[in-house]
Parts: sequence; C-alpha cells; structure tokens
Amino acid sequence: MKMILAIVQDKDSQQLQTKLVKDGFRFTRLPSTGGFLKSGNSTFIMGVEEEKIDAALEVIKSACHTRTQYVTSSFVLPESGIGDPVEVQVGGATCFILPVDKFVRF
Repeated sequence: MKMILAIVQDKDSQQLQTKLVKDGFRFTRLPSTGGFLKSGNSTFIMGVEEEKIDAALEVIKSACHTRTQYVTSSFVLPESGIGDPVEVQVGGATCFILPVDKFVRF
C-alpha cells in the first residue's frame, strides 16, 4: 500500500473529488494554501493499493489542469518593486507517493 498526497488548485478540486468517488477511490480532502501565490488549494490524502497507483494518478491527471495567471512582478520578485504583470503557470497537481508501513481501519 502507498499513500498519495495530491495538492491541487481549488478550481480543480471538485472535479477531482467527483472522479475519485466515481472510480471507487477513498480519500480525505483538506483545505490548504499555496506558498507561492498564497491561493487556495486542496490536499487529497489517499491510501492506494500498489497495483492501483497508476489508475489513481491517471484520475488526478485527467481532473487537474495547468493554466496561466497574471500577477504583479512585485509579488513574484518583491525586490523589483511595482511593475507590469508577469505571466505564471499555475494549477495541475503535485503528487507525493509515500510508502505505508501499516494500514489499519476500525
């Protein structure tokens, strides 16, 4: 068994939740905040059997999309002062796959 921690933008979290339920994956969804843009995220915690890891990652990949967003350059580079907006890529999913030593359900 492995644990998947998937950090996704709030814009993608409802679609991901729907797809995970539809495909029979169990998860816990926690609200979280990104450190770069300080925007809302959701962190999904999933216990997944080894043979279902690829299927779970495909569901995550199909629901979470990258997009471009404009932020002021002072937000990205505080030392630069106020300037023109800078285009940055946001979204998608960041997934960590961790080993699980023991799994118990009560």
